[in-house]
Amino acid sequence: FLSLSLTVVNMIKRISLFPVLLMIGSMGFCQLPLNLFKITSSNTSFPDTGRMQGHIYNNVLYNTADHYSDSSIIIITPKKFKAKKKIDMIFWFHGWNNNIDTALTEYGLSRQFAEADVNAVLVLAETAKNAPDSYGGKLEQKNTFEKLVKDVLKELVHMHVISARDRAGNIILAGHSGAYRVMANILQNGNVPVNEVILFDALYADTDKFMSWLTADKNHRFINLYTNHGGTYDETKNMMHQITNVNLPVDSLEEVDVTPAILKDNKIIFIHTLHQHNDIIQHPDNFELYIENSPFLKKIEQRP
Repeated sequence: FLSLSLTVVNMIKRISLFPVLLMIGSMGFCQLPLNLFKITSSNTSFPDTGRMQGHIYNNVLYNTADHYSDSSIIIITPKKFKAKKKIDMIFWFHGWNNNIDTALTEYGLSRQFAEADVNAVLVLAETAKNAPDSYGGKLEQKNTFEKLVKDVLKELVHMHVISARDRAGNIILAGHSGAYRVMANILQNGNVPVNEVILFDALYADTDKFMSWLTADKNHRFINLYTNHGGTYDETKNMMHQITNVNLPVDSLEEVDVTPAILKDNKIIFIHTLHQHNDIIQHPDNFELYIENSPFLKKIEQRP
């Protein structure tokens, strides 16, 4: 089923403006129908002047053509998605040495999104492709994220998923590892209200930007899942200390103690896991757990 999923994704690359029903196998037992569109946008991270000469890391050159020129976006809606006046959206950003196609399959994002059964749109915008680089390109600049959101809505209208009158609703940013930088800069410069941030072992830096966003609105929701050896442990403790100093309520607990009630009842949650850095998204299914218990997302209305 994994090889079938990758084949379907590759086919979608060649049929960029037409909806495709993506049937992804989950452990060989079930098929999850999702409407998937793949487009390009000038308001993604790249191309960008900051990487016109590529990027050198550990004496290896990651050239512009292969790593900093892809402006693709994957847009996914549940088959039973019902458009409202406000369209809730989850934006996922991948980490180092990854891309939107591999992140979708390797971390079980499609399966978990479908199983969460939320009436929302999942968006994966390409950043540094298959490169060890957190730089967010144009998405770090003022108003670019706002334009990206408008591009997604425009495509959904074009595909008759929503009406031209519909607007962006609640916005959730979620990401793994090196995604922290583009997410932090979107909070600072994106010019779009963001309701929730979910970091999967990604709090390496830019804590001041996350703190500014947290303290700006008491209704903002923040989940930080961190490991012992992923490189985020010390910065996580630093941020927890800063939150305590500004008297914001915070819950800190072990992954095994997390319940839906805790996720629903708390706004700022730090979760320590014993799992490895690349396992924490779907071993267990934390992406599904967090979004299905988000106060900003509604369940899909079941038809009789």
